[in-house]
Amino acid sequence: MTHECIVLAGGLGTRLRSVVADKPKCMAPLGKHPFLYYLLQYLHKQGISHAILSLGYLSEQVIDWCNSVELPLRVSFTVEPEPLGTGGGIIHAIPALEGKEVFIVNGDTYFDVDFPAFYRFHQAHQSPLSLALKPMQQFDRYGSIELDAQQRITAFHEKQFREAGLINGGIYLTNSDFLHSLSLPEKFSFEKEVLEPGAAAGQLYGFTSDTYFIDIGIPEDYEAAKQHLTAQ
Repeated sequence: MTHECIVLAGGLGTRLRSVVADKPKCMAPLGKHPFLYYLLQYLHKQGISHAILSLGYLSEQVIDWCNSVELPLRVSFTVEPEPLGTGGGIIHAIPALEGKEVFIVNGDTYFDVDFPAFYRFHQAHQSPLSLALKPMQQFDRYGSIELDAQQRITAFHEKQFREAGLINGGIYLTNSDFLHSLSLPEKFSFEKEVLEPGAAAGQLYGFTSDTYFIDIGIPEDYEAAKQHLTAQ
C-alpha cells in the first residue's frame, strides 16, 4: 500500500466564517486541537507516513502550527500561488510525492475509511482512480453517485433531496501518471474536469464505506465534529 497522502487544505471556508472567522477550515479549533490534528492522527492510524498539505488561504497558520507540535507522521507543504481550484491544488502538490500512487483527502472532512481495504479494492479493480463513497439517508447537501454491479461509477447526480443514496466522501486513490495523462490546465475543478469525464469513460470505481463521516464546512456539522472527535 502507498503510504503517501495529499491533504487538500487551501479553501477559503466561507460557509464557516460565522464561527471561525480568522482561520483556514483545517485549523478550526476542536477542543485543545485544530481539526487538522485529528485528521493527521487518523491518517497515521491508517498507515500514512507522509502527508503533503496542499495549502492556500492563510497557509502560514497551518505551517506554523505543524512546525510547533509533534506530529505522528512526516508533513510536507505546497502553497498555491493563487486559488487553483480543487484539481489545481492536487496537481500543484504532486511534485512533493516520493512515489506515484497517492491517497487524496479533503482537509475539512473526516471519513473513517479503512485505507488498506480501500487500497486492496483499488488494486483488484485495476482502477486508475477510485473514490470512497458514504451511504447517506435523507440528504440534499450532497450530490449522489450511481454504481453498477462491478462497483464502477456510472453517474454523478446534482444536489437534490434524496431518501437514500451514495455520496462522494472526499477520499480518492490514484496515481500521478494517470493525472498527468489527462493534460489538465493549471486551474480547474477536480469534479468537473476529472471525475465526471472519468465516470463517462467507465474509468472510476467506488468503494462503499458505511463508517463515520463528517464535513465541517457548515457550523452545524462543525459543532457535531467537536462532540465526536474530542470524545475519542
